[in-house]
Amino acid sequence: MVSNVKIQYTQLFINNEFVDSVNKKRIPVVDPSTEEVLCEIQGAEKEDVDKAVAAAREAFKLRSPWRTMDASKRGQLIGKFASLLQRDFDYIVTLESLDNGKPRTEAVVDITMTIDLFQYYAGWCDKICGKTIPVDGNFFTYTRHEPIGVCGQIIPWNYPLLMFAWKVAPAIACGNTCVIKPSELTPLTALYAASLFKEAGFPAGVLNVVPGYGDTAGNAITSHMDIDKVAFTGSTATGRKVMTAAAQSNLKRVSLELGGKSPLIIFADCDIDFAVKCAHGAIMTNAGQNCVAGSRTFVQDTIYDEFVKKSKELAEKRVVGDPFDENTQQGPVISKSQFDKVLGYMKKGKEEGATLVFGGEQVGSKGFFVKPTIFADVKDNMSIATDEIFGPVQSILKFSDLDEVLERANRTKYGLAAGVITNDINKAFKISQSLQAGSVWVNCYDIVTSQTPFGGFKQSGHGREVGEYALQLYTEIKTVTVQIPEKNS
Repeated sequence: MVSNVKIQYTQLFINNEFVDSVNKKRIPVVDPSTEEVLCEIQGAEKEDVDKAVAAAREAFKLRSPWRTMDASKRGQLIGKFASLLQRDFDYIVTLESLDNGKPRTEAVVDITMTIDLFQYYAGWCDKICGKTIPVDGNFFTYTRHEPIGVCGQIIPWNYPLLMFAWKVAPAIACGNTCVIKPSELTPLTALYAASLFKEAGFPAGVLNVVPGYGDTAGNAITSHMDIDKVAFTGSTATGRKVMTAAAQSNLKRVSLELGGKSPLIIFADCDIDFAVKCAHGAIMTNAGQNCVAGSRTFVQDTIYDEFVKKSKELAEKRVVGDPFDENTQQGPVISKSQFDKVLGYMKKGKEEGATLVFGGEQVGSKGFFVKPTIFADVKDNMSIATDEIFGPVQSILKFSDLDEVLERANRTKYGLAAGVITNDINKAFKISQSLQAGSVWVNCYDIVTSQTPFGGFKQSGHGREVGEYALQLYTEIKTVTVQIPEKNS
């Protein structure tokens, strides 16, 4: 276990300065591995959000340094920020792992992806273009893609700095300003990143970081009359509240990345050892705290028993423990409430008739560690097959043929992601075209890159983050039509 890690920033970041909250409310930040308090941060409330929004609005004024900055210069600033993340890579990885509880090996991947994403959007700044349109009549018509304005952004705790990047990078690439609320459970890397924004040379007010509780700081953002757009990643239930608040305030633009109960369909023609390993990673990575987790593993009946047996063997070898031990594959879940929720679903699985193959219990007596868990003989109507657990719980369901599994896989309110493992290319194409999901992975799972759009169908949200598509979330399209004189005067 790493000790004596210096936590440098615990205040709010508003207008390029670290400041106390107006009411000086403090929120304890708990290490999920030890249940000990790492530090206390300043907790933002409505008055603090108002200050942050005012700073962001000032930075977005028409003649401000940010609005008059060349697009290429914006890209240079984002690139410099990415280089500062790279400079402080080891410290940020350690802080992320300490705050979130994920193994350091996973945090390395997350921070690497964060740097890649900022570098990617740095290159987009001077390439956000409109079109010229050949309209009827003696007119010249073109479109402009302009920044929306002040963007309120609310991110979750499962990938703290990567989700910060998903929201902030495209927003500032388009020329917007941001007020972002990281989770009160994992605010430390976002606050550290804020210090690097200032060091990189961004004008005051472009980025404001206000960690706090959802019902105070979060609600203040979604209902604020001077925020032009809100982006939210979290549960579907909270997503409804975000949309309601946006509608009841100023009809601000909304994009949502919400929950999932993603199917991973495994056909008998696959390499079974590969499929077992892929399915294991799909649900166990990040202790199952992943919105696209392959939490419904559909396995064809002729290989079902062998698949369950091999999955158990793999789960038995999974190392759960200290996130800073290089051999650890799984750290704790994030909090006591999440720990209780996951154990509660394990109990429900047994009560509803699923077969507990492995796990189903706490690991150790200190920290929020949960044993990787496998259920077999799972039916579609069981709670572990319908609800988003957000924990390392693999539900293995049996199917017979393609049409049957397609119907069952789509029988959910969610539509965030899905996967298929097969050596039949025709089967793969049919499945990928028929699944109702924003991302479909064939013979792989959870492959997300800076270039590829990410988002959901149905109640998994709307709008696409990452890649070129994310730019659409942060721009307004303006049509300009100019009459061309018929004669020279």
